[in-house]
Amino acid sequence: MKALFLAGGKGTRLRPLTDHLPKPMVPVMGRPLLERSIEALKECGVNKVVFSTGYRADDIEKYFSNNEFGVNIHYVCEDIPLGTGGAIKNCADYFDDTFIIFNSDIVSNIDLNDMIEFHKKKRADVTIAATRVPNPSSYGVIEYDEFGFATTFTEKPKPGEEKSDYINAGIYVFNPKVLDLIPSNRVVSVEKETFPALLRNGYKIAVYRGGTYWIDIGTPEKYMRVHADIFSGLCKIPENNFLTNRIYGLEKIQIHDTAKVIEPVWFGDDVRIGANVTVGPNVVVGSGFESGRGCVISDSILWNNVSVGSGVSISKSVVTAGCRIGSGIQCANTIYSQESKRHLVI
Repeated sequence: MKALFLAGGKGTRLRPLTDHLPKPMVPVMGRPLLERSIEALKECGVNKVVFSTGYRADDIEKYFSNNEFGVNIHYVCEDIPLGTGGAIKNCADYFDDTFIIFNSDIVSNIDLNDMIEFHKKKRADVTIAATRVPNPSSYGVIEYDEFGFATTFTEKPKPGEEKSDYINAGIYVFNPKVLDLIPSNRVVSVEKETFPALLRNGYKIAVYRGGTYWIDIGTPEKYMRVHADIFSGLCKIPENNFLTNRIYGLEKIQIHDTAKVIEPVWFGDDVRIGANVTVGPNVVVGSGFESGRGCVISDSILWNNVSVGSGVSISKSVVTAGCRIGSGIQCANTIYSQESKRHLVI
């Protein structure tokens, strides 16, 4: 089976995390989200993947070319942004059978095997994963009938005017024949244009409502929230269950006898923790981290190859890859990006 990842957006709302990194490559628990998504797809038999890229496309291709993931990957780079529908149409030549489509900023526990089986049982032309949210007015709302088929789509209705609390979760199963209804070589919104057109033309769009966890990491707040949800056990990652193993990777690091780790914490490889340092709770320590003495780090996400001097305090912050934080610096409620020279309050 084949899958298409829509990975061309600039991730403007996630800046400065995306100033020098495509949004799908932002690390979740130390690994790029796109990598984690591919690993999940392999579990349901996907062996061929197409990336629809745009912003910093070379970064995506370089990473996946330098690593072995057990899938056949193709790249289709947009010269200009084409929207979700336009990007799907732009990759149509790769798909001659039922395939899966993903927005690349989604973290969820949706059972893809079950969704595919649901699609087949419904004999649908398209199946849309839907998730329930408390405030659907910020999303594309889906209404459906008693048989589980979509009836209307409303993009970002005004508060109080929502007729459903289920929203488009950004994961689809498509039969290739529906691609004929998407115009070529122009911007197309699959939510506003393609899905309503399919309904008008009598196509069957099934609504899959499985899954209990879903989030898009479109903002720094949501990026930090997904890590908090992993630590709490609300969201699961394959390599560790934080409900039962509260510290991951401790055996792979060098830690001074006087240092203290307060669970939960996720450690990458080649980490060196100095004397009288306290790490945790709720801290992700990327590979290659090194600290001086007497640091305190809590409720934060440190990307790879970060180093901090002695007496540094970091709380409720994100520190991006390669940053060097000098001794005595206090970093709270901040995105610390060495390259962009910006500190933003989260």
